[in-house]
Amino acid sequence: MQRRTFIKNSTLFAAAVSTNGFIHFDGKQFIGDCATTSDILGPYYRPYSPLRNNLIVKGQTGNPIELSGIIRHKDCITPYKKAKIELWHCDNKGVYDNSSDEYRYRGTSYSDEHGKYSFKTILPVAYDAGGGHIRPAHFHLMITAEGYQPLVTQLYFSGDRHIPKDMYASSSEAKNRILDTESLSDGTKKVLYHVSMSKTLAAEAATIDKLTGFYADEKDKSKKIELFQKNKCLWMKNEVFGENFEYVGNNTFEYPAMPKGMYATLYFEIMPNEVIKLTYNYVDDDLVKHSSVSIKE
Repeated sequence: MQRRTFIKNSTLFAAAVSTNGFIHFDGKQFIGDCATTSDILGPYYRPYSPLRNNLIVKGQTGNPIELSGIIRHKDCITPYKKAKIELWHCDNKGVYDNSSDEYRYRGTSYSDEHGKYSFKTILPVAYDAGGGHIRPAHFHLMITAEGYQPLVTQLYFSGDRHIPKDMYASSSEAKNRILDTESLSDGTKKVLYHVSMSKTLAAEAATIDKLTGFYADEKDKSKKIELFQKNKCLWMKNEVFGENFEYVGNNTFEYPAMPKGMYATLYFEIMPNEVIKLTYNYVDDDLVKHSSVSIKE
C-alpha cells in the first residue's frame, strides 16, 4: 500500500507522519563525530530493576568487575546529567534471574552532574543459548535520557573466543563494543564504556497506542501476538518481558541491530473496515524465513 493511500484511508499515523515521514533512529549511527551502536535487546530484559549500582550478590562466586563511563549529549562532548542506565546480565553459571524479587545481577542507576555512571558486579560468562549456539559473555544496557532515543546495547569483552562465531558480537557494528578489561591490584577488573545519545523524535505515544493489543493468527486463532508500548516504542511481549521494534518507514517496524542475513519486521495494513492487519516476517538463527499474518482483536 502506498504511503499517500495509507494516510488517506486511515488516521492511524496522522499524528506522527509529516511530509518527511517518521523521524527515527536507525539503530547504528548517532549524530556527531562519535558513534555508539545498538544491539539486540535479548529476551531477558525486566523493567523496574532496583535503584542500585552494586549488583554483587552475597554468597555467590564470580570475578568482580566495575563498569563505568560517561553519558554525553549528541555533541559527543557535553555530559548528560541524570540519564537512566539499566544493567543486567547472567550469573557465573550463565543463568539470568527472570522471576525473583531479588532481581539478581540487575540494577538501575543515574548519571551524575558530570555524566558519570558506574556499576560494581561480576564478570558474566558465556552460555549456551540453545542449539549449540554459545553466546559470548556480555553486559546488557538500556540508557534512557529525556529528549533522546532510548539506547539498547550489549557490551562484549576482548579475548572471548566465542565472539567470532556469534552473529551479534562479530558484526561490524559491534567492534567498538568489544571492550578491554583492566586488571587492578586488588584482584578485581575494570572496564570503561562511554555513550553519546541521539536526539530524535519518536512516534507519538497515541500513534503507538493504536497498534498495541492482541493479534490473532489468521490460520490458528489460538496463536496470538501481544504488542505494547514502552518509552514511545513498540514492543512485542515474550515470556520474560518483551522485545523492542523501531519504525523504519512504509508502515514497518524493525527489530534493531540484527546480524547480516537475519531480520524481524512488523508490517501493518489498515483495512477498509479499519481492522489492523499485521504481517510478521523474520529470519532467525536457522536462516529460514518465517511469516505469519494476524488480525488485531
